[in-house]
Amino acid sequence: MIAAVTGGAVIGGELFLSGCKNASSIGGPTFTPDDIAFLDEVAETIIPATKSPGAKAAKVGQFMTVMVNDCYEEADQKLFHEGIKVLDEAANKKFSKDFVSLTPEQRQELLVGIDKEAKDYQKQLDHTYDALSVEQKRDLSLKQNLDGKDPRADEKRKNPSYYFTLMKQLTLLGYFTSKEGATQALRYVPVPGHYDGCIDYKKGDKAWATS
Repeated sequence: MIAAVTGGAVIGGELFLSGCKNASSIGGPTFTPDDIAFLDEVAETIIPATKSPGAKAAKVGQFMTVMVNDCYEEADQKLFHEGIKVLDEAANKKFSKDFVSLTPEQRQELLVGIDKEAKDYQKQLDHTYDALSVEQKRDLSLKQNLDGKDPRADEKRKNPSYYFTLMKQLTLLGYFTSKEGATQALRYVPVPGHYDGCIDYKKGDKAWATS
């Protein structure tokens, strides 16, 4: 679902799901408390508090730092850290204020624009991939299976807004796997009972946290 929303596979997702740590990522740049606070504000703009707690209440900023430190390759770690600065510069360029000083409406306007740029770039990559022959696609899949890495990763990293795709992916992943997101934004049954394959949907019903 996150891949569909952001236009690409979740970066570092395979290590997160397996509970492993990427040994090659150890020793990268660290996050400061200000960085975590900044990421909380970005996440809250993406998933604000409504009737359910927002991303800040779920401590998504802290979650992002763990994912980046433990699951990202060094190149992605670097781009993520640089993205904090780039996003702040974009806020100053558009509104003459740091991101954290913007109004909620200004933050949303800024991030919606950056998100569109990221998706447009990803669509261009997808068109290029679709134009490949069956043999070329097969070779890429084989390379990914053998190396355990996306062979198109470097092309994706050339996207000027790639850092925001990372932030958005981690916001969605962190929020909907948190206690707040799973139990209050979604419908959650800690011990599922019998299987019911056909349940009437009513407009406004929450999605299920487990299935």
